[in-house]
Amino acid sequence: MAAIWKGSLALGLLNVPVELRTAVRPDHISFRLLDSADNSPVKNDRVRADDGSSVAWKDIVKGYEYAKNKFVVLTDDDFKRAALEQTGTIDVVDFVPKDDIDPRYFDTPYFLVPGKPAAKTYAVLREAMREMECVGIGTMILRNTEHLVGVHVVDDALVLELMRFANEVVPVDDYTFPGRSAVRPAELAMARKLLASLRSDFKPKKYINEYRANLTRIIKSKSKGRSVKLKRAPDHADPKVLDLMSRLKASLAQSRRGRSAGKSRAKSTARHRLRHSA
Repeated sequence: MAAIWKGSLALGLLNVPVELRTAVRPDHISFRLLDSADNSPVKNDRVRADDGSSVAWKDIVKGYEYAKNKFVVLTDDDFKRAALEQTGTIDVVDFVPKDDIDPRYFDTPYFLVPGKPAAKTYAVLREAMREMECVGIGTMILRNTEHLVGVHVVDDALVLELMRFANEVVPVDDYTFPGRSAVRPAELAMARKLLASLRSDFKPKKYINEYRANLTRIIKSKSKGRSVKLKRAPDHADPKVLDLMSRLKASLAQSRRGRSAGKSRAKSTARHRLRHSA
């Protein structure tokens, strides 16, 4: 994929030429709005809120509503004046322990790909950050907007993540959560057993977006004039009923049965392969 930004990673007097490249890809199904009469595509029109009349692009301006139905109109010049000058650098000002950062601050990840002459410097910086288990915090200008960014190590790559500023993160104190005094030792012990029975290595490909898969099946079937039978979602217990200990015990038993069945299937498959290879 093409670079969306080129510049350098600046740490004091050290500058590492890098390119910003996407690290994630959207995976959604797009739909068009149609007229139900004959499936003709429908456009999104720009219309007035009061009378529904159309408004041409040339007559549309941007306004900020500072009070009910009171607006301040901003012009193109206002946006240009507010925009920050492109610097071409990612200015790292702090290195902090990675466990100190609340995950809510992280937003969109990108790969930092080194320029050819910077490969060694890039590798040295990466290994130092890996050993120190730290994240570089800094700022950059991307598409005329200033972003808080974090740079951390993923395998052999340096990954830059656009971050949220403090005022964008809702404080925990805005809500009420139960304290530790509400937890009884017996319930905690049973919950630990349940978590231990489900403990596993993270394998991303194991998790499937079932909603998207169902939509894909429906689209393929309908395009061929066929009907499709989808799997029923599992029934969940009534959330209003909360007998914690019995639920924990039942969940633990279910987890153990599932793990045992999985191991049995694996052993059966292995014996089958062994017989056929003999």
